[in-house]
Amino acid sequence: MINLPWWGSVLIVLSATHLTIVSVTVYLHRHQAHRALTLNPAVGHFSRAWLWLTTGIVTREWVAVHRKHHAKVETSEDPHSPQILGIHQVLWLGLLLYRKEAANKQTLSQYGSGTPADWVEENLYSRFPNLGIAGLLAIQIALFGPLSGILMWLVQMIWIPFWAAGVINGIGHFWGYRNYEVEDASRNIVPWGILIGGEELHNNHHAFASSARFSTRPWELDLGWLYIRTLVKLKLAEVFKLPPVTVIRPGSSHCDLETVRAVINNRFEIMAQYARDVLSTVCREEAGALVRASRANRKLIRRASRLIRREQLGLSPRAEEHLCRALALSPRVQAVYQAKLRLQEIWQRSSTTSEMLVHQLENWCHAAEVSGIESLETFSSKLKGYRLLAEDCPYPAKTPA
Repeated sequence: MINLPWWGSVLIVLSATHLTIVSVTVYLHRHQAHRALTLNPAVGHFSRAWLWLTTGIVTREWVAVHRKHHAKVETSEDPHSPQILGIHQVLWLGLLLYRKEAANKQTLSQYGSGTPADWVEENLYSRFPNLGIAGLLAIQIALFGPLSGILMWLVQMIWIPFWAAGVINGIGHFWGYRNYEVEDASRNIVPWGILIGGEELHNNHHAFASSARFSTRPWELDLGWLYIRTLVKLKLAEVFKLPPVTVIRPGSSHCDLETVRAVINNRFEIMAQYARDVLSTVCREEAGALVRASRANRKLIRRASRLIRREQLGLSPRAEEHLCRALALSPRVQAVYQAKLRLQEIWQRSSTTSEMLVHQLENWCHAAEVSGIESLETFSSKLKGYRLLAEDCPYPAKTPA
């Protein structure tokens, strides 16, 4: 019916696969799995219908598998951890891993609550998941002819399994940069989330899983968030949660409940600031001060900040030896390293009362201020003034059901 030049077929495939990516990241991931926003019913149903046609994904299955990934991340129960299963298996066989876990009834029962269960879901989308992709094949053959129609269909069938199941689940936990010291191996693949709709910013997402926006740095781009903002302006979406934002109260000289709340809720960002403002500064100063030390020892001190940040993921025996040597070479590096561990211990004590947490944070700040390390003293002074913004979401927000 439609005779297209080769570039016309390419444009149609790129447009269709991009719409599929947007449906996955906005509808399945941020809306259904994490409840970071709500969508107008028409937008939600269009996304479901489109995903049924182009991927055969059942909303409840996808959501359950993804929630289990967050709950059991980097353990033997994680459905697709390259740290456990190996990068090649997750990258190239990610679809098989997904289908295996999606067939687990216990996973669906435990993690699949709150997903659509209307008539069309129960009697069409969930009951006949392969009917949609078969229908898409028939439509494309009718529109573009057997050869072009089948080739275009094949690309669409491969697109999501490779980029979402393989690249995000595999490379997103294996290679890239980290803004935050979360307890898993998640990484930001690149700072510009364009090709996969912002899912490239995977470390940011694991740090703030309930956030509708994945970008957290000025130079990062989350294309999915741009679509969400457009839907909000059209009154087709409502955002519930964004990463917490801390501000500094001028003249604050003591810790209080507001300080504790800010530190605990924004702990990943605060530790990123600590690594940048204290650890890196002290390591750089110490490397410059050790003029009589060997070149190897000065290099070791400079690397200590990076090793300390990587310690959460586990260091190799050689890296552990290098870190121990660096700490032994510099009492100042040892001091800021121990201060980091003590600060982390404060929010790890979940059973401690609020008053006790205030007392512990005040003691930490006092120890930092008498340490004689300028960057640590400055950080402590700033920390005591932290508070959360009253509204960390720029849109009228409610608590999702």
